[in-house]
Amino acid sequence: MTAQRVRIIEGGKLIIPAPMRRKLGISTGDTVLVDIEDGELRVRSLTQAIARAQAILRRHVPEGVSLADELIADRRREAERE
Repeated sequence: MTAQRVRIIEGGKLIIPAPMRRKLGISTGDTVLVDIEDGELRVRSLTQAIARAQAILRRHVPEGVSLADELIADRRREAERE
């Protein structure tokens, strides 16, 4: 998608063009994550942010390992020690 010019309106509000909102999967009333990276304002949907975090985590967890199962087992061991 090509860059588009938009204006900042009163109160610092930025209107994201509808085609861009659709592409990001965001709708009126949704919460988004906004950050600055390399001098650019970046907007991500929560779904995209979660998917990105999961992808990062997946690189550090061996195939077939369930972190949820490991956490449950760890908590059970702690409970047995008490």
